[in-house]
Amino acid sequence: MNRFSLLTKQNIAIGLIWLFHVSGIVGIIYSDPTWFIQATPLNLLISFVLLLINTHLKKKTVFLLLLCFVTGMVAEIIGVKFGFLFGNYTYGEALGYKVMEVPLMIGVNWSILIFITGFIAQFFSNSLWKRVLIGVCLMLFLDLVMEPIAPKLDFWTFEGGLASFHNYFGWAIVALPLQWAFHKSSVKIEGPYPFHLYLLQFLFFTILLLKFNTTRL
Repeated sequence: MNRFSLLTKQNIAIGLIWLFHVSGIVGIIYSDPTWFIQATPLNLLISFVLLLINTHLKKKTVFLLLLCFVTGMVAEIIGVKFGFLFGNYTYGEALGYKVMEVPLMIGVNWSILIFITGFIAQFFSNSLWKRVLIGVCLMLFLDLVMEPIAPKLDFWTFEGGLASFHNYFGWAIVALPLQWAFHKSSVKIEGPYPFHLYLLQFLFFTILLLKFNTTRL
């Protein structure tokens, strides 16, 4: 096989996210956790750009990306200000620049999550509503893993320390119409990049959670 045939944009993108996520895990556990945690916004931004590179960016797709970003930001701003969407919580400093107390990277993350979980959901069913529900469930599953470790990484902190059912219900309510819009828009993403990014986010938070439960970083 020609080695240059392996240097496709899909393979390069997948290789880069594995490099950055594994480096982040190793760096947080065995090196200077502060430096690697502060690099989280850059990691998210690179993951987002690589997702765009592997996505067919038609007008509808670009509009959907903006819709996910704006909806996510507005929902989070309402959540932080009033507490009735996700519960009472505040964002730390690790996710970077904030608008009305919500990091811009959170809006980017909403776009990423809708696109990668929506893409994965397509492989489980041909039914629109089953795909929508599967996409929402994939998002909630990832959030379940993220929540216990997020305060330790200075991402966000809930009043009382733990996210309640309120948070997951709010996530589902916000994610549901966005998942529906994703599947109605017939977004086309090339290759298995979304599978890898979802798996890496799951591994990132799970490994750090296990590490926190056995030792103190």
